Amino acid sequence: MGEINSFTDNIFKIRKEREFEDLALQIFKYQFQNNEVYQMYIETLGLDITKIREIKDIPFLPIDFFKTHMVVSSTQIPEQIFTSSGTGGSLQSKHFVTDIEVYFQSFLKGFSHHYGEVNNYCLLALLPSYLEREGSSLVFMVNELIKQSNHAESGFYLDNHAELIEMLNSENLKNKKVLLIGVSYALLDLVENFSVRHPNLIVMETGGMKGRRKELIREELHEILKKGFGIDFIHSEYGMTELLSQAYSSGKGIFTTPPWMKILVRDPNDPFQLLENGQSGGINVIDLANLNSCSFIMTQDLGRITNGNRFEVLGRFDSSDIRGCNLLVD
Repeated sequence: MGEINSFTDNIFKIRKEREFEDLALQIFKYQFQNNEVYQMYIETLGLDITKIREIKDIPFLPIDFFKTHMVVSSTQIPEQIFTSSGTGGSLQSKHFVTDIEVYFQSFLKGFSHHYGEVNNYCLLALLPSYLEREGSSLVFMVNELIKQSNHAESGFYLDNHAELIEMLNSENLKNKKVLLIGVSYALLDLVENFSVRHPNLIVMETGGMKGRRKELIREELHEILKKGFGIDFIHSEYGMTELLSQAYSSGKGIFTTPPWMKILVRDPNDPFQLLENGQSGGINVIDLANLNSCSFIMTQDLGRITNGNRFEVLGRFDSSDIRGCNLLVD
């Protein structure tokens, strides 16, 4: 436990790239030794881990392993199990979290890194599809952010849009910063049926039509929402069941990561070849907060790095497009 505690203490103190790289390599070695699934995957690839001296050499675990295996780097009993929505009849991903305190630290510090202290905001959540099922890591996070916001008006909404609009237009919120976080289809439903005007409103979409509406490209979705809410930018959150950290966009789909999270982009035809900034390919995520699971995840998202730790999400692979990374996935 001493090594784990040392990692946890240092993850959220990272300030420099060198600190990130050093800790990432230490966590990689720890997870190779303690994560049976990750170890099997690396050994099947035939890699010599003694030759892995830079983060670009670290192998990334395909995200589908979370659907078929228990991906953990700890012998502790899980304190929380987060599950994906499993839309379209697909298998659900399961993230077994053995230390929920790390998740608390990650999303609270990640939010304040991008937006400042959460108690500066009244937080309204329009996440009906997430609230209607159990095991959502997003609902878990937003619920705690609502508590920490320390505003009596903060809270969740399902389909009670009229009540939400009444709250947004109330005198109580007139001079307060308001953050409305919502799933895409619910935000579209809202602006199609109501007029919303608030001088200090931030709208954050979490993506996903969840089979309720036709999928839209980001630019089209944001244009509709900007017009409907009367604002210049739509914010976005990039996170997933299999991670414990989030990236945020303040507009135009350009995301930034907290210091303990990094995005790399791989060649779509060669998952073990990384691309230069500006080139489009598959998104690999290093999430050092994922200490007790796997910090090195090969996602099914497509994107590109614009500069530094800024990146865009361009779409998703079809299952037929995933090449060379399905070893051991049953």
